[in-house]
Amino acid sequence: MQNVLAVRQGRMRDVFPDLFPEGPFDRGIVANMVDVAARDLAEVMAPLPAFNCHSNRSGSDAAREFAEKRTRIVNGYVEHCNLQVQMYSAADSYFTYGFVPAMVEIDFEDRLPRITFMDAIGSYPIYDRWGQVQAAFFTFFKSRDELTAMYPHAEGALGMPTAGNDLVEVVRYHDKTVDLIFLPRAKEPMVLESVDNPLNECLVEWIKRPGIDNDTHGQFDDVLAVQVAKARFALLSLEAAQKSVQAPIVLPPDVQELSLGSDSVIRTSQGEKVRRVPIELPQSAFAQQGILDQELRQGSRYPNARNGEMDGSVITGRGVQALMSGFDTQVRTGQAMFANGLTRLVSKALRVDEKLFGGEEKILRGNAQGAPYEVKYRPSKDIKGDHSVDVQYGLMAGLDPNRALVFYLQARGDKLVSREFGMSQMPFSINPSEEETKINREDMRDALKQAIAGYVQSIPVMVQAGQDPAQAIAKVVGIINGLNEGKAIEEVAQEAFEPPEPANSPETAAAEGVEPAAGAATSPGMAPPGGGAPPGMNEDGTMQGVAPGQAGQAPGGRPDLQMLFAAMGSNGQPQLSAGVSRRTPI
Repeated sequence: MQNVLAVRQGRMRDVFPDLFPEGPFDRGIVANMVDVAARDLAEVMAPLPAFNCHSNRSGSDAAREFAEKRTRIVNGYVEHCNLQVQMYSAADSYFTYGFVPAMVEIDFEDRLPRITFMDAIGSYPIYDRWGQVQAAFFTFFKSRDELTAMYPHAEGALGMPTAGNDLVEVVRYHDKTVDLIFLPRAKEPMVLESVDNPLNECLVEWIKRPGIDNDTHGQFDDVLAVQVAKARFALLSLEAAQKSVQAPIVLPPDVQELSLGSDSVIRTSQGEKVRRVPIELPQSAFAQQGILDQELRQGSRYPNARNGEMDGSVITGRGVQALMSGFDTQVRTGQAMFANGLTRLVSKALRVDEKLFGGEEKILRGNAQGAPYEVKYRPSKDIKGDHSVDVQYGLMAGLDPNRALVFYLQARGDKLVSREFGMSQMPFSINPSEEETKINREDMRDALKQAIAGYVQSIPVMVQAGQDPAQAIAKVVGIINGLNEGKAIEEVAQEAFEPPEPANSPETAAAEGVEPAAGAATSPGMAPPGGGAPPGMNEDGTMQGVAPGQAGQAPGGRPDLQMLFAAMGSNGQPQLSAGVSRRTPI
């Protein structure tokens, strides 16, 4: 692991001291493909998955609200521990060293659990027979001055006084019973700090890169020598070019003086013999550099397409996605490993919060779909023993956006999946329950606006029938004024259409001892005297020739038609087409 780190930092002479000379060229002078590939892979895999909680009870509204609140709590944990920023270093360690350890720590200051990715170098796990982490060691270094400032009683255990910036090895040990820090190499091994584990459970998880054996192998373990050889070849080429320029000049014996410079003149009768000593560079050397570069890319599974060197052709059918298939499989595999590890970590965080701070009422803040939110909760009530969480990178995470959209639309069109499933599988964070509530509210508001628009269109019919449209116009004006004041459409509609108490209703007449007038309507919804609906209206009060739900559209109830077609071409490429058809009266 130290060798990989040294090569990525450009300190290749520390790993292969015999290959690099001392001086200004003790480092490689070519692109460090190991570092480039590691950073690119980490940046592609770093975006967080979606965290959603589903209730294991019945599908009632109460169960949905319970799961919804736990989802907000979990996303609050993610925001609190700044997990997105940590993921860049964690993904880098996963590819570079073959694993990354993580731990649920207890933040007593904020009274919350905190998920932390630990340094992979110096970490060592102890597994049980089922591959679960039972204990873990984490090694790190502190300067002598920093260590004694934190733990003054460690001064005697460090031995003879040394420089204040000398590094001291410190080890942290964690299992289900204890969490302690000790000095393993001091004059007198000493425990600096020891705290009992209140959970009685190991809070460490190990996210490992899959392999054929139990040993961890980083992505670039086998290509370090190739990178160093490529750097050495570049140095030899530079040295050969330097020697060619500085090679001695061969002169015939009749030359007595040698002038140097760009415009110098050499007088001789044998000018064809004036030349520099040639240094032949075999073409195989340049060919070998190309071979090393190809070996480096194959060994690190880093395609040329990531650098813009795309060999896609419409003739051969080799598309960019085909050229990058190996790169995509690495990312998908890493996402599966991280999803499994994060599921366990979040579940442990819920147990920590409920057991240690169950009776406290707390406030968590997070961000969902770009909008900040705040949730007030009590762990004993709002977690209540349900520590399950669903961590999904999305079914379409391995696809580009076009293919992901085509795949979902086709599956949804054939009713293979539900809307909630599609939203939970999107390659971005989304809350399916909250989004479904918003969609239903928007649909109801659209239906209410259509109803109001139909009511406005009935005004000409009322005028033709000899009725007074003043009341209808007043209601519409009241709705517009309410909207200008910033009120919701449902609020202003309720105020505008609030039914007044009829002055001659049977109830009022009975209370006053007056008989209702002959032919008077006995209920607010009855038809006017003479029977039948007004011209242009149906018996149920809707307009003739207007389809239900299409009021407010063009005459005849013809709405604007938006067409969206999704298909997959014969070459496997997604084909999307959209159009809008509008009809206006002549």
